[in-house]
Amino acid sequence: MALKDLIVMKTPVPRLAGRTVLITGAASGIGRATAQAAAADGAELVLTDLHSADLDDVVAEITGAGGTVLYHLAGDVSDYDWVRSFAHQVDSEVGVMDVVMNIAGISAWGTVDNLTHKHWRSLVDVNLMGPIHIIECFVPQMIRRGQGGHLVNVSSAAGLLALPWHAAYSASKFGIRGVSEVLRFDLRRHGIGVSLVCPGGVDTPLVDTVDIVGVDRDDPRVKAQIARFHKVAVSPEKAAEAILKGVRRNRFLVYTSFDIRFGYWWARKFALPYEIVMRVANDQFDRLARTSAASLERKAQEHNGSDLPSDDRPLS
Repeated sequence: MALKDLIVMKTPVPRLAGRTVLITGAASGIGRATAQAAAADGAELVLTDLHSADLDDVVAEITGAGGTVLYHLAGDVSDYDWVRSFAHQVDSEVGVMDVVMNIAGISAWGTVDNLTHKHWRSLVDVNLMGPIHIIECFVPQMIRRGQGGHLVNVSSAAGLLALPWHAAYSASKFGIRGVSEVLRFDLRRHGIGVSLVCPGGVDTPLVDTVDIVGVDRDDPRVKAQIARFHKVAVSPEKAAEAILKGVRRNRFLVYTSFDIRFGYWWARKFALPYEIVMRVANDQFDRLARTSAASLERKAQEHNGSDLPSDDRPLS
């Protein structure tokens, strides 16, 4: 075997037209935008999401625009038994997938003293075990068929860099990064490509609903940071475009914005400056947390005071 053959792998899915594509998390954000873009490229879709009504809406949008949804079903990817049942139904009704995209995910931020076990557990269950369940139940059929394919796993900038308050989230996102890197080589011999998507800021509804544990989201300083995020975040449509391009070109690392590509390169090349920047960022987040905690405490005191009978309220 020539050295070139060892290094270069023929693109398994150079175009999506006529290909069966499974997308999780298809009812909102990046998943929804990717489903719409893939349908516009001629893909035949199998869609799932936790939220049934929203999933029905996106299916109606896609079919109304002339796209093809072969099968869709709402369910929880963190539930292995449900995923296994879903896979059996898809195998029976549709057949083997050409492309499998793990996009479903949740987020929560916080320091270790504020995060509860439930936060850690739910992030790992959805963001890591969810994709693993899908991989277990859909990729072996691709291998047995022997016609190649492509696997997409969505990680995050928090799967590449030590972002403040992201310990639990990074546990899941670094985990799927490790799974993907191994499968990148394990599946190569079967003609199955693997892409690891590492979004930075993406302007989805998750931005306004993410659980920031121990932080008062109504605090003006916190609102200012969220507003700043909206200004620099890319649209879900741009993220979807990057994902589909990554599949067509068989790219392993897929970035949705230049800042994350540069940040990851910089972190690998300049270890000490990277450590200093991370320490400074962590200090800034810590100051924000302390001021926000004080705001929450004042609100609690005001609330407790208002619940007292008027004669029993403390004197000012």
